[in-house]
Amino acid sequence: MKINININEIFSETEITINSGGLTETVEKIIAAIRMLDMKLSGVKDGQKYILDAAKIVYIESVDKRIFLYTETGCFETSLKLYELEQLLQGDFMRAGKSCLFNFNYIKSLKNELDGRTILTMENDIKIIVSRQYAPGVKQKLEDNHG
Repeated sequence: MKINININEIFSETEITINSGGLTETVEKIIAAIRMLDMKLSGVKDGQKYILDAAKIVYIESVDKRIFLYTETGCFETSLKLYELEQLLQGDFMRAGKSCLFNFNYIKSLKNELDGRTILTMENDIKIIVSRQYAPGVKQKLEDNHG
């Protein structure tokens, strides 16, 4: 892969152009990563609304029909549904179970359990259990990204 950067003060905003022989899996990953850099979500904490960088969300959980966004600095409630967030954040976020999404970029370690589940330890030392249904997808993505 070749990267060209043209820095000039005549440009008022950053523009990214991808030249490729086809829409490969690598190109799709690059596009998803670029979109995540710019994506913002809103969340409420202590009665105040905050604008959050989607890339800084460690995991998302549904509890009693309420959806919470967890960052390294706090927990925020959102009005979006879990399936809506899954569609918005596809690429870096994956399902751990029916009520949880996690940011793949925050995985510190993982441990396979005998019952087929996987336990993820995130960068902030939170443990997330990936159900048997979703564990193979997590392992595949890990192999695809890190060999």
